[in-house]
Amino acid sequence: MKVKTIRMVSSLIVGCTLALLSVVGGSASAAESAPPAMPALAAAPAGQYQLDKSHASLLLRVSHLGFSTYTTRFSRFDAELTFDPAKPAAARVVTTIDAKSLELDDAPPQCNGIVQGPQFLDSAKFPKIVFRSQSVRMTGEKSMEISGTLDLHGVTRPIVLTGTFNGGYAGMPNMDPHARVGFSAHGSFKRSDFGMTSYVPAPGTTMGVGDLIDVSIEAEFTGPPLAAGGAAH
Repeated sequence: MKVKTIRMVSSLIVGCTLALLSVVGGSASAAESAPPAMPALAAAPAGQYQLDKSHASLLLRVSHLGFSTYTTRFSRFDAELTFDPAKPAAARVVTTIDAKSLELDDAPPQCNGIVQGPQFLDSAKFPKIVFRSQSVRMTGEKSMEISGTLDLHGVTRPIVLTGTFNGGYAGMPNMDPHARVGFSAHGSFKRSDFGMTSYVPAPGTTMGVGDLIDVSIEAEFTGPPLAAGGAAH
């Protein structure tokens, strides 16, 4: 009985030892095979920046009969940004949108005709929608209010967006040869203020297409080329 007990204890000790060695060896292998840490990157410089269209979205949301919040987007737009991360309040941006690029996805064909026609965008007459910033007021370390004008449907009116500077860098050696910065922004406006009053619900009802248009923007911009030895030290 004593011999059997000794053998059982010995087997248990050997098993635990092998398991421990396996864990240690596995951790060492994982550490050896882990990719090298990313180098520290220099901050984005001041300069002129252009919208990176592959990393940008412009979404619109509006009430549909009060039953749902319909979400759509513009698929063709561009923007030019003057930006200094050290002086974000001095930033200026101009955004130009192709009015015909409003995507209705699976909506009936007649809906697209109505939206692009005189009752709404009238894109044949007003092919471009333009936002021009006029001032930026910082409300936090990276949060801001962006005041500007919106040219839409032949009408120009003031609009205020809330925005966030999400960060940036001077570039990434061997991967991203230009400076890059990113922003998020949000705002809203009444389409009736721009002369688009068709199907606005009567007061006290939701039957129609809502007057209030909610706008959400995500945008990255590329800027000056990365200087030699651009990684931070």
